[in-house]
Amino acid sequence: MYGVKGGYMKYSVKELANLAHVTVKTLHHYHKLGLLMPSEISEAGYRYYGIEELKRLQEILFYKELDIPLAEIKGLMEDASNRMQTLEKQKELFLQKLDRYAKLLKTLNLSLDYSRKGENMDKHLLFKGFNTEEEWQTALEEQKNHLQKEYQVEFDTQTIEVEKMNQLAIEAKNYLNTMAASLRNGVKYNDPIVQKQVQNHLDFLNKHGHALSKEDYIQQTKFFLQDDFHRNMLESQQIGLAYYLVAVAKNL
Repeated sequence: MYGVKGGYMKYSVKELANLAHVTVKTLHHYHKLGLLMPSEISEAGYRYYGIEELKRLQEILFYKELDIPLAEIKGLMEDASNRMQTLEKQKELFLQKLDRYAKLLKTLNLSLDYSRKGENMDKHLLFKGFNTEEEWQTALEEQKNHLQKEYQVEFDTQTIEVEKMNQLAIEAKNYLNTMAASLRNGVKYNDPIVQKQVQNHLDFLNKHGHALSKEDYIQQTKFFLQDDFHRNMLESQQIGLAYYLVAVAKNL
């Protein structure tokens, strides 16, 4: 049972540990770091914590859930002017993390769908859900190295727009899935439905800053067919897909 000291509630280390679902050792460590100081230490050396310490511990544990190191947590809490400011900042960080997990969950579900079908995902779609430029740079590194080595293509250092890249990745996924399904189902390359799907894809790219004419697209599909890296990527998703894309493009 929690004790009452001087007219207000006081909690021993053990009582606070049980309340917050942490260990006594953790509270001792926070004390040692100067992160969470007891409000009172008895003559016998017992530590006691009041309501303000409970609030501070809650803030610490929120930051811990965000995988922020203790040293950084201490700095963040020292910089915060009040509890409301700290909680607002933590809410913002949790919302960012939820958004990140939501994107990753979509990728995970997509991966499960492909695995159940016994199909391979486009390797770049494996990384849908990235929310930093560095993650996209890493994902595209293999392709860039290939193009530089085989074709001496030089890439500028312009900043990657993460949200735009995510939108393009979704469009690429949907388009290639549709084309692969059409091929599997025996839909002819000159079928009006397939041709309409290609036109919608080109319209999307042109509206999102990737100017691509019908002639450009024909040349692009021919390149994908001739280039080992891109042909293998397409063929790993559906056998014959690289050839099918060329035939579809030629009949635009």
